[in-house]
Amino acid sequence: MEKVWLKSYPPGVPEEVDLDAYLSVTDVFEQAIKQFGESPCFTNLGATLTYNEMDHYTDQLASYLQNLPGMSKGDRVAVMMPNVLQNPISIFAILRAGFTVVNTNPLYTPRELKHQLSDSGARAIIVMENFCHTLSDVIADSPIEYVITTQLGDMLHFPKSLIVNLVVKHVKKMVPEFSLPGRVKFKDALQAGSGQRHKAVACNHDDLAFLQYTGGTTGVAKGAMLTHGNMTANMQQASAWIKDAVKDGEETIITALPLYHIFSLTANCLTFMKIGALNYLITNPRDMPGFVKELQNVRFTVITGVNTLFNGLMNTPGFEQIDFSSLKLALGGGMAVQQPVAERWQKMTGTPVLEAYGLTETSPAVCINPLNLKEYNGSIGLPVPSTEVSVQDENGNILPQGETGELCVRGPQVMKGYWQKPNETAKVLSSDGWLKTGDVAQMDELGFFRIVDRLKDMILVSGFNVYPNEVETVIAGHEGVLEVGVIGEPDEACGEVVKAVIVKKDASLDEAGIIAHCREKLTGYKIPKIVEFRDELPKTNVGKILRRELR
Repeated sequence: MEKVWLKSYPPGVPEEVDLDAYLSVTDVFEQAIKQFGESPCFTNLGATLTYNEMDHYTDQLASYLQNLPGMSKGDRVAVMMPNVLQNPISIFAILRAGFTVVNTNPLYTPRELKHQLSDSGARAIIVMENFCHTLSDVIADSPIEYVITTQLGDMLHFPKSLIVNLVVKHVKKMVPEFSLPGRVKFKDALQAGSGQRHKAVACNHDDLAFLQYTGGTTGVAKGAMLTHGNMTANMQQASAWIKDAVKDGEETIITALPLYHIFSLTANCLTFMKIGALNYLITNPRDMPGFVKELQNVRFTVITGVNTLFNGLMNTPGFEQIDFSSLKLALGGGMAVQQPVAERWQKMTGTPVLEAYGLTETSPAVCINPLNLKEYNGSIGLPVPSTEVSVQDENGNILPQGETGELCVRGPQVMKGYWQKPNETAKVLSSDGWLKTGDVAQMDELGFFRIVDRLKDMILVSGFNVYPNEVETVIAGHEGVLEVGVIGEPDEACGEVVKAVIVKKDASLDEAGIIAHCREKLTGYKIPKIVEFRDELPKTNVGKILRRELR
């Protein structure tokens, strides 16, 4: 493979990785069970499952899923829950059964959930009861045939499981009313599947492992088709990068980013499962005082997060009391790590935040900074092994070092394409395998890449993609709105926030009315934090709103 970008490379990191070491994601899981059976695998809310226990529960659930009438290899099964033990059990059970995981954000509105279920053609869903009301609103208009519901405390030890479930439902009243006739409870599904082992399903690198949804410039989320080959390749690439810093069976990684996010799924779950690590699942990282309290009670060696998470932790009382003596690696991704945050983190913990870069479409890792980096350098690092990264002009020509163009990626981690969207796929994936990222970048004299700007109008809020067209479509549906343009506004806490610039149709329209309208139809991070009213919006001669002039 021609290294069009290669100027330097971290010591000990190979230029190529073994892409055939694992047949599938299931193979990774099952090899880890054989090697680390009695070691702890996942911890959450005071309960821990070993690798052998994960084998047991995923076998039961896989058996149950395989025996649902009409289900066959490749069928899609949605998972809709935060970081609880049931989440990885569900993911690996679905994969062991030969099905495809559709990771689903539990904070979706009915409109967003309906689109994802319909687009993916998911026939079954495993969902936490706290979010069942959203599903019950749209299930009649979806392809869902089978519903498995779980409660927060289901995998905890008795009597804590009973107490947690009662408190969540009746004291905190966190489970809105819902109606899902025919649903099966998670623990009943496990019991039903315990009679016989699941049937092993042979999956290869071309089989679809995950449908990972990402926002679209058309305002409609697209499912990135991530194969078993994509996922195992990226796991191997990330593993090769960190291998000299970690030891088999000795690591504890803090998993605060949700497992339905590709960063957490590959970097935390798969890469560290391969080496027998313990994933410490944080269910609600937004509760910063609670998060800090948990960190005070665990000797962790690795933590991943986005800029806002690191920033939030450092601004929470009690953070300075955490024992960082075991911390080897802090990895930042999902959005740019800001220099003040990185420098303060290193000062407080003694460990630098290594910035990485990736996309849903690349499973996700593309570039990572070297582990021997002593301080923040403002770059996204160097390409991971077996990966080509280049800066290209609009005609697909590779530009020399120092010139600015679109960042493009070619490697085994690049998605198969967008689910049932060949035209959208063709826009980003060239015939010779280059994926256009939509990000403007340049490469320095040492081969490090820096993101300069974005070609797309995408707004990055705390590591989550927000596409202006989607927000504009929702706001334009308000009867008091004449015209609207949506842009990103820089924000210290979130990287960017959503700003809506509106021309009124109804003179009485105010900011509160817009926010209330958006709350009904958009996930929280997509709701505008700034609403500005103007008499007119800048447009092209054909009437297209000029977002660049709004900025």
